[in-house]
Amino acid sequence: MTTTSAPSDQTRSLLLREHEVAVQPGPVPEPGPHQVLIEVAAVGICGSDVHYYEHGRIADFVVEAPLVLGHEASGTIRALGSAVDDRAVGQRVAMEPQETCGRCTQCLAGRYNLCPHVQFFATPPVDGAFTQYVVLDSSRAHPVPDSLSDEAAALIEPLSVAVAAARKARIEPGDRVLVTGAGPVGLLCADVARARGAAWVGVSDTNDTRLEVARRRGASQTANVATAPLESQVEAVDVILECSGATPAVQAAFGVAAPAARVVLVGLGAPAMELPVATIQVKELEVTGVFRYANCYPAAIGLAASDAVDLDGLVTGKFGLEQVEEALTASRRDPHSLKPVVYPGTERF
Repeated sequence: MTTTSAPSDQTRSLLLREHEVAVQPGPVPEPGPHQVLIEVAAVGICGSDVHYYEHGRIADFVVEAPLVLGHEASGTIRALGSAVDDRAVGQRVAMEPQETCGRCTQCLAGRYNLCPHVQFFATPPVDGAFTQYVVLDSSRAHPVPDSLSDEAAALIEPLSVAVAAARKARIEPGDRVLVTGAGPVGLLCADVARARGAAWVGVSDTNDTRLEVARRRGASQTANVATAPLESQVEAVDVILECSGATPAVQAAFGVAAPAARVVLVGLGAPAMELPVATIQVKELEVTGVFRYANCYPAAIGLAASDAVDLDGLVTGKFGLEQVEEALTASRRDPHSLKPVVYPGTERF
């Protein structure tokens, strides 16, 4: 293992246990031959973190043992595994928070996000990044330029979801794109659509505060579907990126799909829902899902570094490790909360 200014032999982690969180000391992990040790700088709060905190599960993923949450993370490499020769101690990196087998059919086809053996940060029983140090395969530690803040580097993770959705939708210059759901991922999907040359990018939601953020970030049009049906507000579109996961939003989206439109389901919603099959057939609509991302981090870093996407503008709160519970409940208290960020190396701000 190669290291400089080695960390102490203890680290502090934030554990979720039975809907409560507590800081607990533990040993600093040792990187394996192909891994790097990363000192965590910043971690964004994702809706999945909140869901695990409030409900203890997402679908079949159940928190049955103490779990470290957090998967939107950045940091600095502090040590290298014995076989790592493509990274350097001191490099700032955005963490792609997943380990895959690299040998299955999906990995070999480049779809490693569908690897049946994937271990994804903060998905039970795999610990995440609300801790001072983590180990990660060196290929998943993506160097970032100094022009990106620690916060922006952490938010490369949700931006990669948006890049994956845009690729799946094959957004081209001139397309009309509708994003349903103005949460952080929806806002980033709208940003990526504009960066890919979409001629018109609309955003719908039921929250006027978030729709105002979408307008400030460059949305061509916003639609509050709590006040009027989507079809009465939006003309036909070529691409729909459904980011809310809400059944009414999914179903309403088909009403504004142009013939041969591409519909990509991004937000996780109900395990089953009714879809307008006749409309899908008659209009020859393409309907597909997107699950996380694969091979998207370099493109996401490029978008952020070129100022095509403003990641820092999503940050609405900063919290130390001792304040994670406040970060996880920020959206309950503040309707303007979008992306709280946690700094594991800091106790208080």
